[in-house]
Amino acid sequence: MNYYIGCDVHKKYSIFVIRDEKNAVSQPVRVEHAKELYQNFLATLPAGSPIAVETTGNWYWIIDAMEQAGHSPILAHAAKSKLMMGQINKTDKLDANGLATLLRNGTLPSVWIPHGELRDQRELPRMRLTLVHMRTALKNRIHATFAKYGITFEDESDLFGKKGRRAIVQRLPELPPETRRTVEQELEILDRLGEQIDQAEKRIKDVIAMSPDMKLLMSIPGIGPVLAITIALEVGDIKRFPDNHRLASYAGTVPRINASGGKTRFGKTRPDVNHYLKHAFVEAANAIVVSQARWPDRHAVRLYQRLKLNKGHGKAVVAVARHLAESTYWVLKKQEVYKEPATMK
Repeated sequence: MNYYIGCDVHKKYSIFVIRDEKNAVSQPVRVEHAKELYQNFLATLPAGSPIAVETTGNWYWIIDAMEQAGHSPILAHAAKSKLMMGQINKTDKLDANGLATLLRNGTLPSVWIPHGELRDQRELPRMRLTLVHMRTALKNRIHATFAKYGITFEDESDLFGKKGRRAIVQRLPELPPETRRTVEQELEILDRLGEQIDQAEKRIKDVIAMSPDMKLLMSIPGIGPVLAITIALEVGDIKRFPDNHRLASYAGTVPRINASGGKTRFGKTRPDVNHYLKHAFVEAANAIVVSQARWPDRHAVRLYQRLKLNKGHGKAVVAVARHLAESTYWVLKKQEVYKEPATMK
């Protein structure tokens, strides 16, 4: 007999409900998140059972435990699962039962589960992206602080390069005393973050060997060795994406569309995306913007310059990031190096 198991995961416990092929439903079972207790319970389940587990912050060890027990865990998209269940009320039992039902019906909105080694390796570039995000936030804060007091640096293309840093030091006395101290402290943190990012990049290169896919990704404008590794690990098997638009959407580079009454409006990008992949493509897009003077004939540069005139820098960068995401699909799908779009030749 075939069994279909739903697992509603919480921080300290999980609720399991089992359905069989005749649609008989078991009583819900609560299992505390003590690893030995959890493993003992999994051993009592029918061998090789498919288990639907919602995406939560602590799913790594739970998936590992299920795989070690010989079961087949299936990671479910939490938000989509809730919509498909169509439940007015919400309880742990209803959620677990709903997952089991979707699994039995073959309608569970599943999410790719990378293998254990890949899950471990992805933490390195993810940490680096987090540090880069923190560095960008600090730089923006310093820019805003000087702007509050009408202090501009129009002659500096890179305020945080060697020349730009000297300009900052020269104009620090123009700030009020406490504000000046905060900027000085932020500059110190920036230096430390830079060191941490350098160390993270070295570790990434030492631990993760360059695969053929990563080398192909480096042919795309703006993508160097570290971003190629990051993107390859986050994308995984390109076959799981049916087309380039799905990958671009998964990477959070596609705006939401509201079309009604003959009018179409484009909104912000979706929040339920792979944010690490989005940050990687946006970082690559910004690298293209910085180098646009050297690449005037690149499609990505022309795309940025055209959209910036009417849409501004932010939307133009995301549009370039979308081009890079779609290019990633075709490069990996065809196993060919990046080629400029035919219309731009």
